[in-house]
Amino acid sequence: QVQLVDSGGGLVQAGGSLRLSCAASGRTFSSIAMGWFRQAPGKEREFVAAISWSGRNTYYGDSVKGRFTISRANAKNTVYLQMNSLKPEDTAVYYCAAVLLASQSGYKYGAHEYDYWGQGTQVTVSS
Repeated sequence: QVQLVDSGGGLVQAGGSLRLSCAASGRTFSSIAMGWFRQAPGKEREFVAAISWSGRNTYYGDSVKGRFTISRANAKNTVYLQMNSLKPEDTAVYYCAAVLLASQSGYKYGAHEYDYWGQGTQVTVSS
């Protein structure tokens, strides 16, 4: 089992920045890929970003490319989501997720492909 605790959400004005963190604990393996998703009220869960265990491979949703950056610190079992140039449409509950893969360079971008989820952290961007 892997437990995920995500944090760092809050209220920010449009154009501002926030950094989300996701700390993993429990039975962490050497090949755990991580991702961030978000869900706004009345909408489906949306893929935001993913990163391989090695950190060398990343992938972003079209709506956040060029504004968000995913990174990880394996020594700390933590993944980050740096969010810049925030827009009101970025308002959502953000969830981190983890999946155990055979490859250290692999990642996933489908919500159904992830096995473990954080509790979510609210991000609100005011106009």
